[in-house]
Amino acid sequence: MRLPAAIAVLLLASISIVMVAQTGASRFALVTVLDPRGKPVVDVGADDFVVQEGGAAREVLSVRPADYPVVVMLDTGIDARADFGMMRKAAEQFIDRVGPRPLAIGTFGGTPVMIAGFEDERSVATTRLEELSPATNTPSALLQGTALAAQTIRSSGALFAALVVLSAAPLDGSQAPPDDMIAAIVDSGAILHIVANRSAQSTSGSFRPAAALRALAEQSRGEYTTIYSAASYQSALDRLAERLTTEMLVEYLVPVGSKPNDVKLGIRLVGARVRGLGVAPR
Repeated sequence: MRLPAAIAVLLLASISIVMVAQTGASRFALVTVLDPRGKPVVDVGADDFVVQEGGAAREVLSVRPADYPVVVMLDTGIDARADFGMMRKAAEQFIDRVGPRPLAIGTFGGTPVMIAGFEDERSVATTRLEELSPATNTPSALLQGTALAAQTIRSSGALFAALVVLSAAPLDGSQAPPDDMIAAIVDSGAILHIVANRSAQSTSGSFRPAAALRALAEQSRGEYTTIYSAASYQSALDRLAERLTTEMLVEYLVPVGSKPNDVKLGIRLVGARVRGLGVAPR
């Protein structure tokens, strides 16, 4: 049921600030709409949203699925050998579920490397993933691999992007300075999602990056999911795929040169609410 505009504006006070990117004289807000039971709602249009910036109403131009780029990084280090089959299968199904959006795939066993970039055809990327196998004697370089993926995202110039990391080692053998790697992740503006299996003892590595990555995931409005069996990669990625496929981009008009200060969104659906995903002006 739609609410009158006057009532919808009253709901704005309870909506958190959202992630915003600007292009020309409009901006995009990345949002999810939830019904009273907390289930995502996707059957909405431009007329269903109310947008304010600094208390000033903005005209909504369009609403569309948020099919932004995704980078998937897999652990191919020595500690991932037991997990890798289920990890790769979960990644394959996740990629299939998120649809035909730009995709890049990389690994972080030993020296991190991108095995498929945004410019590659989806069929090429999935074939390379299917042929992937874990290293036999190199440690996982989790933080270094995440930083490489972040650099890939930043160089693409995408307004929004998700960085999905599948990890099997509690210890990290990354060689670069941690502060530099963390800075690269932050500078990318990516929404960071980590799925980390912590059931096994690590046989290699030097430090534990979990606290830093958990903080980065939270700051980017992503998720840090700890699992305790390889079988749980699938369920964790299923939940993430549901989130990504129900996110929407709300484009609205803004004065040229204006800043996205105090951005608030409302929805003209009884009992529904908008969940924003942080602030990232571009």
